[in-house]
Amino acid sequence: MRNAGLGSWPYRRARMSPGRVAIVHSGSVTYARFAVRVTRLAHRLRAAGVGPGDRVAYLGPNHPSFVEAMFAAHVLGAIFVPVNFRLTAPEVGHVLADSGPSLLVHAPQCAEVVRGSGFPGAVVAVDEGYEQWLAEGSADPIDEVVDVDDAALILYTSGTTGRPKGAVLTHANLIWNTYNLLVGMDITSSERTLVSAPLFHVAALAQTLLPTFIKGGRVVITSSWDVDRVYDVIERERITYAFGVATMYADLAASPRWATADLSSLRHLLCGGAAVPDSLIRAYQARGLTFCQGYGLTEAAPGATFLEAGESVRKVGSAGVPVFFGDVRVVRDEGVDAAVDEPGEVLVRGPNVTPGYWRDPGATAAAFHPDGWFRTGDVGRFDLDGHLFVVDRLKDMFISGGENVYPAEVENALVEHPDVVEAAVIGVPDPRWGEVGRAFVRCAAGGPSPAQLRAFLLTRLAKYKVPVHIDLVDHLPRTASGKVHKPALRHSGDA
Repeated sequence: MRNAGLGSWPYRRARMSPGRVAIVHSGSVTYARFAVRVTRLAHRLRAAGVGPGDRVAYLGPNHPSFVEAMFAAHVLGAIFVPVNFRLTAPEVGHVLADSGPSLLVHAPQCAEVVRGSGFPGAVVAVDEGYEQWLAEGSADPIDEVVDVDDAALILYTSGTTGRPKGAVLTHANLIWNTYNLLVGMDITSSERTLVSAPLFHVAALAQTLLPTFIKGGRVVITSSWDVDRVYDVIERERITYAFGVATMYADLAASPRWATADLSSLRHLLCGGAAVPDSLIRAYQARGLTFCQGYGLTEAAPGATFLEAGESVRKVGSAGVPVFFGDVRVVRDEGVDAAVDEPGEVLVRGPNVTPGYWRDPGATAAAFHPDGWFRTGDVGRFDLDGHLFVVDRLKDMFISGGENVYPAEVENALVEHPDVVEAAVIGVPDPRWGEVGRAFVRCAAGGPSPAQLRAFLLTRLAKYKVPVHIDLVDHLPRTASGKVHKPALRHSGDA
């Protein structure tokens, strides 16, 4: 095959295991049938004008059509742009304007957001007419020339300037990350993998879907996170492997079904997105289940370090050691490696690391150390055994329920209110979500109440970005240079 990228995977897997079930959702589809559907979709996309290097976007909850659209785009050498379906129309509009897709595939329930986004390109809805439209595509195989170093995905991650920027991941980045995951975990062809975390996140896509697919396992997709439904699926489908953020695992452990549910099929539980509380790890160990933890970021596709299951007790709180095909350093300000247990910035390097940001050379240059290492913006330390502990963030970003929240973006939205003078947002601990936003807002006389500000933000930002706590203040503490002094805010009151 001339296609050396992910677009060749449906064909390669179908010729090896045509009769195995590939995907389960409302029904099931074999690898042979899946390859045909991807081919038909690729022909329909090509007829709509999609070619090598063009972008194809997808907006919607988890669904088999997401996987089909991704592979079909890659068959053509196009770049796939998964869009967070939790975003508002203006936020979606920015992502689409920046990435410039020639075609957008979306779930029916996202139709209003698509209309509100102002997207000018071709639109395909996965509605009642989708199957007939797909069936009219040719089943003749396509073998477009695609190199592993070609761009495969653009994943949008909000920047510290408050505007999302698109991290480019090549086919090679994703392939090497798959190798790293397969080295760290004993994924087999008998895997029955639950995909309930959103596929627009790199972790669900690259840590569960792709490794299972390449091994010829079964991918079981749920459209949303629901504790009872997940318990039902685990028992009915005999799930062996699942990924989730700490909040999801906490929800399962808090359920009345926790003590009696049949979880005997589970072999691997991978957790990421935020630190896992020790108590939660021990709750799963007491249930006979063990977490495999890791540290990663979108720009590393995403795995940077991995803590194997056997180390989860001895190294509680650790993010593990660098992945097999990758390296991690912790450095002081001057770029010198930090000593054992000395905190410093975490740098990563490897074939899984992004070449940069979409059409943003400034952000790309700023993201890399002069010697080529990617700057994560996180502060960590290595212990004597070479295990990484992530202890702080250089950036202000915090993680709420597995979702990255960037204060600058929330602050920009707050000051759009005509009566808001200035605002500062920080992350504060929360027993359920790990962290939530706390906003300090200075308003003009007679300005809005916290409830009114929250309602205002809900029209502009995804719900998880809206601060749970809003404090109206007379002034914000500042540094000598005039910048808001966020450390002072973190020490104010109970923040």
